[in-house]
Amino acid sequence: MPKMKTHSGTKKRFSLTGTGKVAYRKNGRGHLLTSKGARRRRQLRQTGYVFKGIENTMKKLLPYA
Repeated sequence: MPKMKTHSGTKKRFSLTGTGKVAYRKNGRGHLLTSKGARRRRQLRQTGYVFKGIENTMKKLLPYA
């Protein structure tokens, strides 16, 4: 059986945590930050986690992560 290929776009944007959750960096932090409120910028700093409904699909795209 050949090795499974990791999805290139997924490996650039998502990572697996030690507990098995799929984490990602929230979008909206690139530019134009002066027009965004402090609370919004603070919340965008936090790591996002994929919800359970598509977590299994994401793990199939990242077989060796």
